[in-house]
Amino acid sequence: MDSLTYELTLAGLAVGSAAALTGIGLVVTYRATGVLNLAHGAVAMICAYVLRQLVVVWGWPLPLGALVTLLLVAPALGLVLDRGVFRPLALRGSNPAQTLVATIGVFVLLVGGAVLLWGPGARDDAPVVLGDDPWAQLAAVLALACLVGAVTRWTRFGRELRAVVDNRPLAVLAGIDADRVAAAGWAFGSFTAGLTGVLLAPYVRLDPYGMPLLVVEVIAVAVIARMRSLPVAVGAALAIGVAQAQLTRLHPEGWAGPLLQAVGANLFVVALLVAALVLPGVGGKGRDALPPPTRAPRVPPALWLVVGVLLLLPLGLAGSDLHTAIQVPALAVVLLSLVVVAGRGGQIALGQAAYAGLGALFTALLAAAGIPTLLSLALSVPLVAAAGLVTARPAIRRHGLALALATLAVGVAVSRFVLTQPYATAGLSLGRPGGFSDDRAFYALELVVLAGCLALVAALRRGRTGRALAALRDHEPGAEAAGVPVPRLKLLAFVLGAALAALGGGLLGMGLRAFDPDQYDPVRGLLWFAAVLVLGADSLLTPLAAAALLTTLDAGPQAGTAAALIGLLATLTGRLPALLTLLPDQSRVGAPSAGPAGGRGHRHDGAAADGARPPTGRPAPLPVTRTGGAGGNPGPAEGPTHPHGPPAAGEAPPRTSRRAGLRAADLTLTYPGGVTALSHVTLDLAPARVTALVGPNGAGKSTLFDCLAGTLRPRRGQGRITLDGTDITGRSAHARARLGIARTFQQLAVFPSLTVEENVRLGEEQRRGRGDPAAVERSLRLLGLAGPVRHRAAADLPTGTLRRVELARALAGRPHTLLLDEPAAGLDAGETEALARILSALAADGLTVLVVEHDPDLVAGIADTVHTMEGGRILS
Repeated sequence: MDSLTYELTLAGLAVGSAAALTGIGLVVTYRATGVLNLAHGAVAMICAYVLRQLVVVWGWPLPLGALVTLLLVAPALGLVLDRGVFRPLALRGSNPAQTLVATIGVFVLLVGGAVLLWGPGARDDAPVVLGDDPWAQLAAVLALACLVGAVTRWTRFGRELRAVVDNRPLAVLAGIDADRVAAAGWAFGSFTAGLTGVLLAPYVRLDPYGMPLLVVEVIAVAVIARMRSLPVAVGAALAIGVAQAQLTRLHPEGWAGPLLQAVGANLFVVALLVAALVLPGVGGKGRDALPPPTRAPRVPPALWLVVGVLLLLPLGLAGSDLHTAIQVPALAVVLLSLVVVAGRGGQIALGQAAYAGLGALFTALLAAAGIPTLLSLALSVPLVAAAGLVTARPAIRRHGLALALATLAVGVAVSRFVLTQPYATAGLSLGRPGGFSDDRAFYALELVVLAGCLALVAALRRGRTGRALAALRDHEPGAEAAGVPVPRLKLLAFVLGAALAALGGGLLGMGLRAFDPDQYDPVRGLLWFAAVLVLGADSLLTPLAAAALLTTLDAGPQAGTAAALIGLLATLTGRLPALLTLLPDQSRVGAPSAGPAGGRGHRHDGAAADGARPPTGRPAPLPVTRTGGAGGNPGPAEGPTHPHGPPAAGEAPPRTSRRAGLRAADLTLTYPGGVTALSHVTLDLAPARVTALVGPNGAGKSTLFDCLAGTLRPRRGQGRITLDGTDITGRSAHARARLGIARTFQQLAVFPSLTVEENVRLGEEQRRGRGDPAAVERSLRLLGLAGPVRHRAAADLPTGTLRRVELARALAGRPHTLLLDEPAAGLDAGETEALARILSALAADGLTVLVVEHDPDLVAGIADTVHTMEGGRILS
């Protein structure tokens, strides 16, 4: 081995050792607590600053300062985070998305606190703890990894840790103190973060912004290890570190040379991008989207008037220099993109700063090519939207933690490989459009653009797309079952979010008259995300308030105030409501409006649009009459309540007229690990009849049900599912819903932020062919929901009523096949009896009904055919 190769290998081992420490800490913390700690790098930075304060500023001996920092300060910080932030969230049953937001809050809080205490500048006098010998660092890392492995494998604490990881509730029932295990995990994770910080600080310079982001990049090694395997994390860290060091000797030429050199120098970023977008995601598909707002009151018109006056004040009262004010509308447009993606869509998007930076960069590049500045801005928006389409396509299939990592990886990669690279930004300047060079004129232009963007997003939220996005946020499987094309809708949200961020980023650069990459740093993007979540992500007022707050605090005498305040509030997520929800509720319900169903209009904010107050009494009882057209006798005031109804003039008859048949043929499904859930199952659902599936838990009923609905799809050669002889085995759940196959869920799948009427309307809007607005009214009347309860938010209703809401939504799409999973769960005896009559009437009207139910009385009362399942087979 030549000397250069040897020296580069040693340098790579030093970097890889620090990265391995990060991987060890993240894996242990995740295994003990289930939390992906994005604040790991901020903890590392704080510990590095503390060591410098003790040794350099106060003159402590280095060994004493290192012991205090690593054995007292770092673990104590972890215990504070456990007791003050994450244990309360665990006790409240917060979902992974809320926990992730809390880690982002901790990240932002620690960065802001470091800036307040030690200033924003970089320090190059951090003390060296283990000397310059990388072998010593490597030995320390390997010894630590072996110690952790031995403890987790051969000690009682290790057994308790594995039990908590496998099944925390069961471990608690077995007498294990899960809180003690979690506290130990946080203390150890903070210790490794502190060790990472003190090892890295002498080589990368101590910076409140740079070091946390550097540690975020090496999260890649923990993701590669699937957040479980310490040997894989350590091996990946050392391999990437050595490879990155060796690549520095390459000096490629040609137009792609600078980019390739940047890639070689940032190999951990490449690893993070690949791990986040290609490898199996961390987390899963479940309760890991951002939760819906607890209450979304209508912003009073008077408050909008006050906001408008405040935004106009700088034009009349300020001087000619509007340097601070001019940033507010531009930043508000950027933050509006988060309202679309995170607020309405519920997606954890951490890369919006990158799209804003690309918007400013493309505007500057096009203007430098001679294109008028305003036209350059207009052209940059679709360019960045296209970039958003490319980057979002691999990310939208992911959920929760995996999606957060994917969007963060995209943001970091854009920053490292484009925005901060001289080959892309050297010599760039960004001026203002002709006629708008004066601050007042440009500020007025920004206000016009902001008003247009607010109007666009408001229209989006009021329409069917806004309802579909809210449904996606509230309950993604339920939205898909209602016919919402989830991947396409996510893509739309991300592309629109990228376009808005680009527009705001371009305006921000024009306002500052410069392209400054620091304005679009990934750390700043985390601050923006936290600010929007803290104030209320699903409110149009949020981007205005957040932009004013961030800009004003950043312009103050104390840098870091905005980050510290927003971070502190974000750490309390799940315990404090979003600040804007504390406004007086001015929602009006009861005022008539021209709704498409001939009834009342509908709103997105959980209140009715007709002006009356929501009812406070019990909802209307479920009707027990048969449906009109099935021989029933509806009341004279209501008219026929046929769920499908006669076709409108010129419209094709409803799908039920062709007596569709759904069939599963020789269906087999095996889960990973070799567990066979279904074994050669064949089932025919007879049209106009009620078929019931019964059997013990674990018999395969729900698996067969999910295969019929499209939630699960067997692999090729493991059976077929056909509809009228057409193979639909590969069709998704939303595609089957649009073919006329409706379903309900064992665990309620309603959309709590929408009203009852909006829930039902969503089912009508997302179905196949032309909509039938009258179907909404028919479904509401059929299920006893046509009264005042229609304007109640679903979050406020009892289980029995929500069962009816879910069934009404399924029927509003005029399906020919109805799949019901435990439809009587949560209903009392009277409601169950009424449900039985409704289902019998629906079948008599021509609907094909499949019921999976444990209530033998309900099955006996409605089923024409009963199949018994056991061990993944149909026995009878």
